[in-house]
Amino acid sequence: MNQQFNISNTTLWLLGGIIAILVISSITGFILSRVSTSEGSRKTIDNLNSRIRSWWVMVAVFSAAMIIGKGGSVLLFAFTSFWAFREFITLTPTHRGDHRTLFWVFFVITPIQYYLVYINWYGLFCIMIPVYAFLFVPIRNALAGDCERFLERTAKIQWGLMICVYCVSHAPMVLTLNIPGFKNQGANLLFFLVTVTQLSDVFQYVFGKTLGKHKIAPNVSPNKTWEGFIGGILTATLLGAGLWWATPFSPWQAAGMALAITLLGFAGGLTMSAIKRDRGVKDYGKLIAGHGGVMDRIDSICFAAPVFFHLTRFFFT
Repeated sequence: MNQQFNISNTTLWLLGGIIAILVISSITGFILSRVSTSEGSRKTIDNLNSRIRSWWVMVAVFSAAMIIGKGGSVLLFAFTSFWAFREFITLTPTHRGDHRTLFWVFFVITPIQYYLVYINWYGLFCIMIPVYAFLFVPIRNALAGDCERFLERTAKIQWGLMICVYCVSHAPMVLTLNIPGFKNQGANLLFFLVTVTQLSDVFQYVFGKTLGKHKIAPNVSPNKTWEGFIGGILTATLLGAGLWWATPFSPWQAAGMALAITLLGFAGGLTMSAIKRDRGVKDYGKLIAGHGGVMDRIDSICFAAPVFFHLTRFFFT
């Protein structure tokens, strides 16, 4: 059953706040680029400015999708899932025998999953990929008759489908949550999820660059440090607590939600980095300047979105 979706003044104020932060960041980055002297600092600042420019584009696209309405948000995340899964499959090559299975995954299963989000069919949304697609993929691969590394090839498709489509589709699904006293304000919840998760990544990067000394898992992600992790998680948690007024949560509940999704976001980034190291590459793609590919940008949301959705649904609806 579909549900009305409205953009409230609160959502517009939140988007305005993000734009204000980007304006300040752009001005700061420009000033730093003019006053930096050492080669190392210039390289870091150039990377930072490249990330800020990319953030302008991403925020513009996200804002446009939010303003268009639920359909725009669902289409945005559907495209994001499609492209992320494409990057994942490109990085983990498959055989010719998998091509028909991949056609079904890309052009049938993924659209169906997001259509279920749009019409708010929660029951089928939850099991369509983990049950029906999970069983369909090996059956279709077996019919192709290619038995070489069958289990490995099938597992790649199944895992990519779960992480890139199923997990990510929980982000727009928060728009459908019917919370007492918070009717048709799902856009604020989506904003909370995306903002806290993404800014946690930014804060971890900043604290890691400025204070980082002790690496967490150098063989997996050399740039992740305990200083960056602690500083980024705590700062993003405080930010989430400060945004309680835009959510159905109390300040302490907002802090708890923010802590949960930032920890899951960190875990997602670390896990997806392990796959890149296994394949011997730095990024999943080159679509977003300063950020790599789409998967490099949403790896934290992949893990955070389903947990945030189900925690909110269980405790607040």
